[in-house]
Amino acid sequence: MTAELFFIYDSHCPWSYATTPLVNAVNKSLPEVAINLWHCAYFSDADDNNVITKQQIAQVKDLSSVNFSPEYMGKVSHGKDSTLCANLMTWAAEKTPQQALALLNALQTEHFSKGNELSEQAHLNDIVDEFKLSVPAKIFNKTKLSSDAAAQVHEIYALQEIIGTQAIPALLLAIDDDLILLNHNLYLEEPDAIIDAIKLELNKYA
Repeated sequence: MTAELFFIYDSHCPWSYATTPLVNAVNKSLPEVAINLWHCAYFSDADDNNVITKQQIAQVKDLSSVNFSPEYMGKVSHGKDSTLCANLMTWAAEKTPQQALALLNALQTEHFSKGNELSEQAHLNDIVDEFKLSVPAKIFNKTKLSSDAAAQVHEIYALQEIIGTQAIPALLLAIDDDLILLNHNLYLEEPDAIIDAIKLELNKYA
């Protein structure tokens, strides 16, 4: 039996931020479950009005255990651009997968806890240095997704058709050839509770 968890997210999405602690809990408690981080680049389309409202943040705070800094809240109505983070995370998931989840946590901390927009290379340099990453220059093209990131977005579209939802974030548990869409909303206030839910699914295949 093989088991994998697919986390479809956007680094700049508050609901994704609230869901990352669930992925952290799975990574810590269920090492046999491989983690796949798929950045969907929801906030990379310049044609969209990529604005998050204070009402949305209030909902996330009510239903989860995460907090948002005054620095972030002061810029919450600014348009979001996750292109560079999508490029970086897609590259990291492929080239240095053992660091990818920690890198995502660091990016989200910078954005939601420190108000870092993460939309320019200069915004990412400290994190790249901290993780000692040798990132190709093409990853820092802020005007378009890298070829790998764009290809992953198309994979996500195909997967969303299979599961019948385009909502993000999404947590998908793959056991052998079966896909189970986990209701992450049930666990946002108590991330460790998702462990029992996954164990229940795994036991069905034992």
